[in-house]
Amino acid sequence: MRYRQLDQIIELIPGKRIVATRQLHKDEDYLRDHFPLFPVMPGVMMLEALFQASMWLIHATDNFEHSMLTLDEVRNVKFADFMQPGQVLTVTVEWDKSDEHSVKVKATGMRDDVVAVNGRLVIGKKNLGDGSDPQMLAADEFARSTMRQEIQKLLDARSQISSQAN
Repeated sequence: MRYRQLDQIIELIPGKRIVATRQLHKDEDYLRDHFPLFPVMPGVMMLEALFQASMWLIHATDNFEHSMLTLDEVRNVKFADFMQPGQVLTVTVEWDKSDEHSVKVKATGMRDDVVAVNGRLVIGKKNLGDGSDPQMLAADEFARSTMRQEIQKLLDARSQISSQAN
């Protein structure tokens, strides 16, 4: 995952909600262009943070049953405030509805007590190996394994940060 938009998972209740955080740093590559005199996190990156939190909630809920989760639809998204270097985006995603092929969630990104972004997302659930190609089945397993490692890093970050605080 090239642009990991979450630093840690604070709370994870499968099938219900996830709370994760992302601290914006001044040396992030995209801030040089967006905007040089007033660097702010691009809206698309805030939306990506909402998607990534949604993805972890779904994976934790269905035990990585689907190797590929895609952002299929964004509804009623509102960008309400800027995120600048040094600030922390706290993302909360709540499970709304699901069926065999997708999950609908409500997602909010907060800066302190201020809403920075919110919306409803529709996340598609797929497997590359839904056909009978053995190579795609192997790709599914590789993706699942990689995602299990990534979520563990985000969960471990929570304990590392709390132990540093003590």
